[in-house]
Amino acid sequence: QVDLVESGGGLVQAGGSLRLSCAPSARAFSTYVLGWFRQAPGKEREFVGSISWTGSITNYAASVKGRFTISRDNAKNTLYLQMNSLKSEDTAVYYCAARDQGYSKVSSVGDDYKYWGQGTQVTVSS
Repeated sequence: QVDLVESGGGLVQAGGSLRLSCAPSARAFSTYVLGWFRQAPGKEREFVGSISWTGSITNYAASVKGRFTISRDNAKNTLYLQMNSLKSEDTAVYYCAARDQGYSKVSSVGDDYKYWGQGTQVTVSS
């Protein structure tokens, strides 16, 4: 079992920045592919970004590419999502997720992720 705890959400004005963090309670943190997803009110959950074991491979949703950066610090067992140039449409609950241990490929498919955090609210005011 892997517990994921997100932090860093809040209220920010459009054009501003936030950095989300996720701290999995997992041994061998570096062997989990990690991702960020979000869900806005009344909408389905959507993929934001994912990152490989070493951080050398990342992929992003088209809607955030160039504005958001996913990264990880395996020494600190922490996943990050740096969000810049925020827009009102980025308002959502953001979830950290982890694939099962042993899977090495990044994925944009929510069903590929076995462990999920409780989420952190990000609200962008226009």
